[in-house]
Amino acid sequence: MDEVFAESKKFFELPNSEKMKLLRNEKNRGYTPMLDEILDPENQVNGDYKEGYYIGVEVPADDPQSNRPFYGPNQWPSEEILPKWREVMEQYHREALRVAKSVARIIALALNLDEDFFDRPEMLGDSIATLRLLHYEGQVSNPSKGVYGAGAHSDYGLITLLATDDVVGLQICKDRNAQPQVWEYVAPVKGGFIVNLGDMLERWSNSIFRSTLHRVVLDGQERYSIAFFVEPSHDCVVECLPTCKSETNPPKFPPITCSAYLSQRYKDTHADLSTYSDGKA
Repeated sequence: MDEVFAESKKFFELPNSEKMKLLRNEKNRGYTPMLDEILDPENQVNGDYKEGYYIGVEVPADDPQSNRPFYGPNQWPSEEILPKWREVMEQYHREALRVAKSVARIIALALNLDEDFFDRPEMLGDSIATLRLLHYEGQVSNPSKGVYGAGAHSDYGLITLLATDDVVGLQICKDRNAQPQVWEYVAPVKGGFIVNLGDMLERWSNSIFRSTLHRVVLDGQERYSIAFFVEPSHDCVVECLPTCKSETNPPKFPPITCSAYLSQRYKDTHADLSTYSDGKA
């Protein structure tokens, strides 16, 4: 994990002109600039004070699957500039997915499902699993003025495995409906993962598990984190599980495919690529 943080830092220290050559594409692979993302538009005055880099499952351009949303070849920095970068990130992606499947088995048992329920091909057997490197600049957040490292949001998929450096900044809200909301800092976990529950898990479980509302509030220190977003396959229908509903507890959410849900959430939170002149600047 230390090596991933080190390689991530090397990328974000590159000149902006180099990073913009790898600007996020329509497959949601690549670099997202500072202020590109607005996760809480009702409360933010501008975008998040962070930059990021998306890496998904590597699908060759000549593979028929590459025509699907969120699938395709990744964008990689030049080996001349960052020679170990791709190898380190691909290995981390594989290992993080293995850990995520282990966590998913525990969740399945908690929901009275077969232990391997989420291992099925339409679930995590053919997962849209996305690694995102994140760098927060040395900004001082001011929630009262709508300035955040990352605005309040919940993640979109099943779970997120989050690794952080030793800089405090992550906050969670245990009761999103409370007025006023109460925010608590989460202590960094050296060498371990913070596990966020995602929106799809809340939909599957009929709110037995609630997605984790969180944000990042900065104190002027640079901060790095590594998020691994775990989503099922494109065509997976996310709907209330049989073990999570009854006559007195009907489904709270309508069915939706994973691809449709992700597409809408990314569209709602990221800047349109056309806002960058020539797509790269």
